Amino acid sequence: MSTAPRIAAAKRDWGHDETGCTVLHIDMDAFYASLEEARNPELRGQPVIIGTGHRAVVSAANYAARAYGINSAMPAARAHKLCPNGVFLPVDMAYYRAMSHRIFSEVFSQITDHIEQVSVDECYMDVSAALLRWHRPSAIGAWIRDQVAQRYAITCSVGIASNKLVAKMASTNAKPDGMLLIPQSAHATFVQIMPLRGIPGIGPSMERRLNSWGINSVADLAQMDETSLSRATGSATIAHDLLLASHGIDTRPVTPYTPEKSIGSERTFAQDTENMRTVCDLLRRCCDEVASTLRRRSLVARTITVKLRFEDLRYATKTLTLPKPLDTASAIYPVSVKLLQAMLSMSEQDIAAERLPRLVRLAGVSAGGLQAAGSTSVQPSLEDVLEESESSTSGQKQQRLRGAEQALDAVREKYGKHAASMGL
Repeated sequence: MSTAPRIAAAKRDWGHDETGCTVLHIDMDAFYASLEEARNPELRGQPVIIGTGHRAVVSAANYAARAYGINSAMPAARAHKLCPNGVFLPVDMAYYRAMSHRIFSEVFSQITDHIEQVSVDECYMDVSAALLRWHRPSAIGAWIRDQVAQRYAITCSVGIASNKLVAKMASTNAKPDGMLLIPQSAHATFVQIMPLRGIPGIGPSMERRLNSWGINSVADLAQMDETSLSRATGSATIAHDLLLASHGIDTRPVTPYTPEKSIGSERTFAQDTENMRTVCDLLRRCCDEVASTLRRRSLVARTITVKLRFEDLRYATKTLTLPKPLDTASAIYPVSVKLLQAMLSMSEQDIAAERLPRLVRLAGVSAGGLQAAGSTSVQPSLEDVLEESESSTSGQKQQRLRGAEQALDAVREKYGKHAASMGL
């Protein structure tokens, strides 16, 4: 569910010269909610919100629901207040992923295999090789929209440009159920009529930072010199990228396969808690799930990140890069606890009292810096490292722990992922 700004002035005819415009950005319209309407036609015309439970957040909402001011990541309790007569449905990711797979394989892949899938409902497509058959990128976009509507009873929006940045901004402003072609000669003009948040990657924090320097639109951004922009953003790299974007320039290629960047697990508590043991118990379960997924995919991780969401719905994260990679919960969990304590600047008294200084609503763990396990040595657990100078059996203990976790993997595979868990 996109919350990127759209402006009426962008949704117009920008010209018909398609020369060089071989990048399409395809974005499903209100994907989760639209799929629910497709399998339950009686829902059409009603405000549909995906996300149930007083502790849940909104995952998606159809356009009828958005008219009430409902958007993604909003607490479901607030959505109920804004739209008490809305139809609230639980998230059915298995169904959404299955339909996404069908759409990508049955429609998109009929055009080209040069597809960069960004999420279940969004992708970039380089159609250069397909033009011999289709002749015009707009013909491809029109066929895709027609096929998605006919086969699955949902709609999608298409942006066409010479690069990923402008194509994505075009599809955003084509919504819902539209297509927007931006000729190469109009890229800069198109981008510069946008508000700052119209450029993907500029969030509220960066917008405020730029505003404090008198930069209130993409047009203002385009007038900045790179040195001043570096001071405004605090990063020469970010400044350079933003300056290129403000002129509609993006050199990133469409990449058909993007290696997985991280594997994570998180949970929302039934009630906000400041009890450290409660949070650590949840982190332990998350570590177990992450480690199990790493082993199942024959991966190891070099970075561990702990994520918290507080009672005011704000997020915080803290990451540690390890000297050697790991793939066991017995190694990930101690690191996660240390990160939790460091993130909250916990005192010795807090730790001793098992009391967190803030109420926590959600906690999770993710593993990044992924590498193939077969070509990488694996980090022993923290406990093993501490014992190494005192015992010659640390390597044996490491192997026993890994063996125990692999045995649990086999149990879960046979009886379900919740059939057994590791006590840490």
